[in-house]
Amino acid sequence: MQTKKSAENPFINLAFSVALPSLILTKLSTPERLGPVNGLLVALAFPIGYSLYDYYRRREFSFITALGFISTLLTGVFALYELPAHWIAVKEASVPSLIGLAILFSTRSENPLVKRVLYNDTVINVDLVEERLNTDQKKVGFNKLMIEASYLLACAFAFSAFLNYGLAKFLLLSSPGTPEFNAQLGKMNALSWPVIALPSTAVMMFALFRLMKGIQKLTGLEMEEVLKSQSKSTASK
Repeated sequence: MQTKKSAENPFINLAFSVALPSLILTKLSTPERLGPVNGLLVALAFPIGYSLYDYYRRREFSFITALGFISTLLTGVFALYELPAHWIAVKEASVPSLIGLAILFSTRSENPLVKRVLYNDTVINVDLVEERLNTDQKKVGFNKLMIEASYLLACAFAFSAFLNYGLAKFLLLSSPGTPEFNAQLGKMNALSWPVIALPSTAVMMFALFRLMKGIQKLTGLEMEEVLKSQSKSTASK
């Protein structure tokens, strides 16, 4: 009997990855409190510590948590070495850019990354869908659908890279190692959710919607049958 993996709590993720680091960087990094260096270290400890704890608890990194872990770690290294803020802006753009490129290159492999992100058995009733892909023509159509979904997903990360770079260049104006820089870093971290994550997520949801509509057309399944949670609830009735 397989043990069901517990789902990641998005509110706890936001608290440790966005809210607490932003609060520490903007309010507790002044010389009379933690100071700029200690404030930065304490702020970075929350998202890094949460990522490690989440991996220990669930034995897997979610896509978003892994991205946040790498990005936060690089931010800390750049800031502690007091590299120019420009390099943090480049880092903010490079992480989603590299992921977008990896998604595009993976379309040539047998297991494209889009399957891990969008076409997986936590969202879609994969077994039923693949059972219905019972002709060569349907399989060719499905492969084209995967490529289209990969392009849309790569676009979401390209859009995220553009917004990441723009937000960092707009906000990070002070020299690293100063309370002002920490406050600006905290503000950037806080604004990253509404300014970057929400629009990028909207593009990803559009990609998922197009994928599910394409699956419906190829297989003749209803939306309720394509969605795993819906098909489970239907079967239990």
